[in-house]
Amino acid sequence: MKIRLFSTFLTLVLFSIVLLPNTFAQNYAQWELPEGAVARLGKGGIHKIQYSPGNRFFAVASTIGIWIYDTVTLQEALLFTGNMGGISCMSLSPDGRTFAVGGGQVLQLWDTIIGERQATLTGHTNGIFDVVFSSDGQTIATGSSDGTIRLWDAGTGEQKKTFAKGINWITSVALSPDGEVVVSGNSDGTLNVWDAPTGEYRKTLTGHTPWINAVVFSSDGRTLVSSSNDGTVRMWDGRTGAHKKTLTTDGSSNGISGVFSPSGHIFASGNYDGSIHLWDAETGGSKQTLTGHLGPVNSIAFSPDGNTIVSGGEGNIHLWDAATGEQKETILGHSGLVRSIAFSPDGNTLATANYDSTIRLWDTVTGEHKRTFAGDTWEVRSVTFSPYDDILASGNYDGNIRLWDPTTGKLIRTLAGHAKSVNSVVFSPDGRTLVSGSEDDTIRFWDIRTGKRRMILSGYNVLPDEQQQNPNEHAEDVYSVAFSPDGNTLASGHHDGNIRLWDARTGKHQMVLNGHTWTVWSVTFSPDGRTLASGSGDETICLWDVDTGKHQGTFTPFAETVFSVVFSPDGRTLASGNDNDTVHLWDVDTGERIKILTGHSRRVWQVAFSPDGRTLASGSGDGTVLLWALTSR
Repeated sequence: MKIRLFSTFLTLVLFSIVLLPNTFAQNYAQWELPEGAVARLGKGGIHKIQYSPGNRFFAVASTIGIWIYDTVTLQEALLFTGNMGGISCMSLSPDGRTFAVGGGQVLQLWDTIIGERQATLTGHTNGIFDVVFSSDGQTIATGSSDGTIRLWDAGTGEQKKTFAKGINWITSVALSPDGEVVVSGNSDGTLNVWDAPTGEYRKTLTGHTPWINAVVFSSDGRTLVSSSNDGTVRMWDGRTGAHKKTLTTDGSSNGISGVFSPSGHIFASGNYDGSIHLWDAETGGSKQTLTGHLGPVNSIAFSPDGNTIVSGGEGNIHLWDAATGEQKETILGHSGLVRSIAFSPDGNTLATANYDSTIRLWDTVTGEHKRTFAGDTWEVRSVTFSPYDDILASGNYDGNIRLWDPTTGKLIRTLAGHAKSVNSVVFSPDGRTLVSGSEDDTIRFWDIRTGKRRMILSGYNVLPDEQQQNPNEHAEDVYSVAFSPDGNTLASGHHDGNIRLWDARTGKHQMVLNGHTWTVWSVTFSPDGRTLASGSGDETICLWDVDTGKHQGTFTPFAETVFSVVFSPDGRTLASGNDNDTVHLWDVDTGERIKILTGHSRRVWQVAFSPDGRTLASGSGDGTVLLWALTSR
């Protein structure tokens, strides 16, 4: 009866997809929004992908919720978000009726038909890393960084047993098909084997070095496979625990996910370098390597008929022909951590810098994903538009700065010179100069027309050419740079908690603003240029008089690191992005907190006002940007 109800429900959902207009795919940007938000750009990073029985849909557990995709149209059909918290793992029951979702220390059970939470299971004292249903659907196993495996009754939610050995984190867990054996993958690289009915410890399997990312049984229970950060996949006898074979690649493709094909003949492993390796499950021989992901492949799933492989991670979802290895389709919108965001001068486009080494452009009116700039092999730390919207600049972890044509997506030029990560890039108000701040302790000025470096600032000095590779010993990592509205002053925020003001024309050091006790993550000028705001790891926001350098006031947003601060275009409001997943709005004149915006499931790395001041964007570690509608005060 359950299967019949579930099938009817999915039939109605899929039928509605066919009848809805083509804009349906864009509407997901408005689904399940928090109060005050008008759109969500992006669908979050991917933790787990799993097919439903019957191949009607596949579920994607992301950092913001569970997405349901129709396997025929590949359209988004549903999004489950309600109070799930930050999702870390997910498992779909064999009958397709229940999602078990791990988030923090809590396990939640959700009914897939009515879309409601049925139970909340507590007992773990630290984060849940993995969850899996038994093959009969009656038992759920969870593994946690509290060092325990817990078995739960899937029907009642009652905790049945707890297994613990040592102090290692349980990073992955597997149940044998007959329900007799529980295996844990651990942070120290070992696997512990337990008797499920009695809770008796059986043995420890060794050979990996830290850490185990995945353990999985074949459908007949005869083979156990484990994937590790040591770059190997190991096959074990599922009954005796004897080591059968070690599967290795070139050493750079550490396995982080794995799954057997329905027939049991193929094992697929997803890797940090974005590749997927297909292995012969009997011999351990390498069959094929699939490439296309730009970041780690966090999850892989075979369709129930074994014809399709779906994979996802920090970036997009790819679908592959399991027989030929040919990439069939790509589903856009998913991405990992959003480190930086920037509005175009007209406010119609938002650029995001993503952990998967891409830059993405979004339409701020429709929420549609417009374009992805790829090709970088390193994390993008900062993005900014030129004042005339003709160049998009990105600062990258590899120390390079890349200039892009935002209309065509073509790379215009690469600016090389920094020895470490470029954390911040900003254009001068006239658009002729780009300034970059780096962890190599330097600030560099670049001529946009020629691409040549104009000068290097470090410590308190403009460095001569012969010292450009030997920064001032008093310098500190630069995390943020900002131009004053008139372009005459540059502010820089540093790891030592100091803020430095520079003459932007000559590079002469003007003054140091002392007051923060930890990293200054963000600096920003007020629209009139008279006030500077700074956000810091010391959990405060400070306001400074630019002319005198005097400290004017301090805002404290609930003892959380402040990663980003920005003034509204009218200068009356200051927004801050914080480590506790929230955005705070402050009255600049009174110092009072106006509002707290909640809805992200990870820290907020950057906030930005639209040019007209009517919208605030927040980019988060959950892989999404929320657009908030602001009312005038």
